[in-house]
Amino acid sequence: MFSRRCIWVNGPVIVGAGPSGLAVGAGLKNKGVPFIILERADCIASLWQKRTYDRLKLHLPKQYCQLPYFPFPDDFPEYPTKHQFIKYLESYAKHFDINPNFNETVQSAKYDETFGLWRVKTISTGGPIPVEVEYICRWLAVATGENAEKVVPEFEGLEDFGGHVTHACDYKSGKSYFGERVLVVGCGNSGMEVSLDLCNHNANPLMVVRSSVHVLPREIFGTSTFEFAVSLMKWLPLWLVDKILIILAYLILGNIEKYGLKRPCLGPLELKNTAGKTPVLDIGALQKIKSGKIKIVPGIKKFSRGKVELVNGQTLHIDSVILATGYRSNVPSWLKENELFSNDGVPKNPFPNGWKSKGGLYAVGFTRRGLSGASLDAISVALDIAKTWKDETKQKKKSVAARHRRCISHF
Repeated sequence: MFSRRCIWVNGPVIVGAGPSGLAVGAGLKNKGVPFIILERADCIASLWQKRTYDRLKLHLPKQYCQLPYFPFPDDFPEYPTKHQFIKYLESYAKHFDINPNFNETVQSAKYDETFGLWRVKTISTGGPIPVEVEYICRWLAVATGENAEKVVPEFEGLEDFGGHVTHACDYKSGKSYFGERVLVVGCGNSGMEVSLDLCNHNANPLMVVRSSVHVLPREIFGTSTFEFAVSLMKWLPLWLVDKILIILAYLILGNIEKYGLKRPCLGPLELKNTAGKTPVLDIGALQKIKSGKIKIVPGIKKFSRGKVELVNGQTLHIDSVILATGYRSNVPSWLKENELFSNDGVPKNPFPNGWKSKGGLYAVGFTRRGLSGASLDAISVALDIAKTWKDETKQKKKSVAARHRRCISHF
């Protein structure tokens, strides 16, 4: 049995209480705009708190990862751990007095053309019985991000494998894999770090590298590679910066292609901008690959009991499988519109023009530029909503009251 409620929100509804949603909330607080944040989990930043491995650190220096209006503490290291980042986000929410509605899953969000309002329907499971809630609002900010759902590819025979199979989002530590032969599917930052962690816990990882990948040193000339690239881009075109990064990576890391890591044709920055594919910033996995402790294997053909057959015909005995196969947006499953978002759940217009659509709809955290891109979007969204909110609340107090009565009459 469900009870039902309808709530008028005198301000925007923000979907998602991760860094993007919190950053929008902070900007609105600074402007005195009321809002509601809806979060399906029971905590802020659930991706960081519940779906990341223990050894995770931020890949970029902290100054590129802090949210607007509230810097990291001075005593945090240059690359904060996941636990430090979660502590920072909790302090951020407390500082701006942001209190999301937890355990509230959005079922659908649809724009009502007749009244110029959004109808956001949710199921709230925080109480003794589930509650259906419909929020009526003028603005909707989608802050669920690019990593809302895990991607699990289908492999022939995987159901017959018999060993332990998990996605990287459920992996915590290599401690439980001691002595095992573990197939890590995927060679991005997660695949590399999981493989390194397995090595450090005396497991034997075999990493599937199906396509090309850029591997860059985390630091160049004593500064972060990202910071180095940003500095170069102030003076040089992107293609030239890419060429410089590739040359320096070769000089620092050596020829990685002989270990089975083929570089893409496009440069690392161009590939990131066009396809959203992040280069791997090496923190030690490459040395394990060179020493043979992490073995590189080609793509998978099929699984069988305790084995995997590769596309080159080789068959390997393995104990476990970890799918470091990435994440995707879940926006198409609940947002009923086709102007702002593509079928893949990312904005159709590339950064920096993908944050706003008609009808008071906004997107935050879909820039393919990590936390720094999300922060820029959040500032733009909060300022834009605040401007129209102040104009409309001055002019339409009577209209708002009428809409509120109309909403209540539905139940």
